[in-house]
Amino acid sequence: MSNNLRPRRIILDLAVTLDGFIEGGNGEVDWCIMDSEMGFINFLNQIDTILYGRKSYDLWGQFTPKIEDTEIEKELWELVHSKEKYVFSRTQKGTDNKAIFINDNILEEVNKLKNKPGKDIWLYGGASLITTFINLGLVDEFRLSVHPVILGEGKPLFIDIKKRLNLKMVNTRTFSSGVVQLIYHLNGVNNIVHSKDKIQ
Repeated sequence: MSNNLRPRRIILDLAVTLDGFIEGGNGEVDWCIMDSEMGFINFLNQIDTILYGRKSYDLWGQFTPKIEDTEIEKELWELVHSKEKYVFSRTQKGTDNKAIFINDNILEEVNKLKNKPGKDIWLYGGASLITTFINLGLVDEFRLSVHPVILGEGKPLFIDIKKRLNLKMVNTRTFSSGVVQLIYHLNGVNNIVHSKDKIQ
């Protein structure tokens, strides 16, 4: 268990535009703001495990920052790559030298993770994995950093959610960049949907 003997929490922490997209129509994320004020390093120190869908892992799970990137970004990625990584994939199995792959029995496997000793767990995405976790009632905390931009098109954060979720706001933070972070916990006993335990 974690330090206070509670199960580890799964935290959905990601950037979203004002009109609800997590990336643009061509996959662009150049609108994301990363600065020290937002405390992302503090968040990374709170978790020790990251959960990816296969496509997100291929794009970002082994990402190497460019020479011209800021020192903050380089430090962030070094911290990200120090974490234990699990990848949810229909096809790729086993482990490589950087990640463990999960193909089925999501609910069972994730609950095993939550009850192992350690820090909290970051649900990185992508969108279909987020949908699966929400529909299985596996997300304990939603941390949405709403960015001051409207894209008009792109990949929406919430798709194919099977049932209304009642949330309780536990904190808000505003930053000089215009980003507003909203932190919610599930509120209510009727939120869990009995969905087929498979990777979407």
